[in-house]
Amino acid sequence: MRFLSFTANGQPSLGWIKDAQASSFVDLGLLGMGFPSDLKTLIATPGAMAAAHTAALNAPASALRALASVELLPLITNPGKIVCMGLNYADHAKEGGNARPDYPSFFMRGATSMVGHQSAIVRPKASTQLDYEAELAVVIGQRARHLTAANALDCVAGYSCFNDASIRNYQRKSAQWTIGKNFDGTGPFGPWLVTPDELPAGAEGLRIQSRLNGKVMQDANTKDFLWNVVESLRIITECMTLEPGDVVITGTPAGVGYARTPPVWMQPGDVCEIEIEGIGTLSNPIVDEQ
Repeated sequence: MRFLSFTANGQPSLGWIKDAQASSFVDLGLLGMGFPSDLKTLIATPGAMAAAHTAALNAPASALRALASVELLPLITNPGKIVCMGLNYADHAKEGGNARPDYPSFFMRGATSMVGHQSAIVRPKASTQLDYEAELAVVIGQRARHLTAANALDCVAGYSCFNDASIRNYQRKSAQWTIGKNFDGTGPFGPWLVTPDELPAGAEGLRIQSRLNGKVMQDANTKDFLWNVVESLRIITECMTLEPGDVVITGTPAGVGYARTPPVWMQPGDVCEIEIEGIGTLSNPIVDEQ
């Protein structure tokens, strides 16, 4: 199953899309069945995702919309928490001058930092050091605390793409990375949610790439995680309760712009793509803050 969040005529709604190559989708709001207009609520409502999937398979042509005719929103527009991991690939830790860590780095993102597929990443007035980071996003489907290796994946509603675009000089102003990770308009999230039944367990073994203006910048595989999805969820829920609609961002591989010689920063007019095998491609142009 694949679900997307969008707005049309100023009204948010949810869609169901058959596959990554589809040019149209089913607007669940046009089915007249009372489905929620936000994905967080759909996920949190028992049986609603399966019911929406069944309804979409039998949808009339009048419920179809062209994908190009709407504005896609960040997949979860109102997450309770966005928990981000750093240094979760050994090669990325090494390129940043860090030893292989014994424990993941964690920071939080706020909802105001997010944008949807094809919306602009904003290079802020404060800095030109705008960097890309290809990451797998894990969307939580049920309340979870003290998960184990045996049950961790039971709480996953699905997976998506995330670009953890970072303002590097602000990230390094503090020992904590949060300030460089939360500039407005720097967290593309989408294009859609792919449910676990469509992917390998824990989204393991998926190729992940970033491309800047068509040039491959990062090229790795989720099998190279230091802490895979199961371990990540287990570690996080030692500390906090995860709830439906929360998002876990799982870290980026080597190849980021700041580690290159000379550094490569995203600039206005560029297009950055994040592609994850079996999920799809998240694409965003770069603009300057007005």
